[in-house]
Formats: sequence, structure tokens, C-alpha cells
Amino acid sequence: MAVYMISRMTIHDRAEYDKYEERFMDIFDKFDGKLLSVDEEPQVVAGEWKATRSVLMEFPTKSQLFAWLTSPEYQEIGKYRDAGSTADAIIVKGLEPGEFK
Repeated sequence: MAVYMISRMTIHDRAEYDKYEERFMDIFDKFDGKLLSVDEEPQVVAGEWKATRSVLMEFPTKSQLFAWLTSPEYQEIGKYRDAGSTADAIIVKGLEPGEFK
């Protein structure tokens, strides 16, 4: 079953965050993920949204998502993400056909 990771972040040091971005796709691509959206100007339709970036990604399975998230390569660049931003992220499961009516 597909799973999705939804992240919102506030970038406070673009130079540090850029170091993360430079290597992100090379690592991400190894784990069969799909980057579905990266948006620095999302349209707010309810509540408040103070984050400066939103990201939506898909993985075929939760185990593949966690293989990427816990990989040594991703952990290595995570220090730049953490130095350049603060983030909130959740993982949600996809729906099977006919599951939600």
C-alpha cells in the first residue's frame, strides 16, 4: 500500500538548507519515492500556515519510506536540514480501491 509523507518547514538559514537540497534527490531516487509537490507558496484554505515550504512525497510501502528516512546517506544530509530549518512531518497511508466510500 502506498504511503505519503507530508512535511511543512520553516527555512531560517537558506545556505545550510541548500546543502541539504543539493544532495537530496540523488539519495531520494534510490528508494523508489516520488516527490509529488514542493511549494513555497501554498494556498491556505483553513487555519494558519506559518511554514515557508510544504512537501508531499509518496513511497510504494512504509518500509521503503523508512529505509530512505533511516539510511546513512539521508541521515548524513539531515544535519543540514536541521541547521537550516525547523520541520513537522507526518506519514499517512494511501487508500485501497473502494476502501473509502
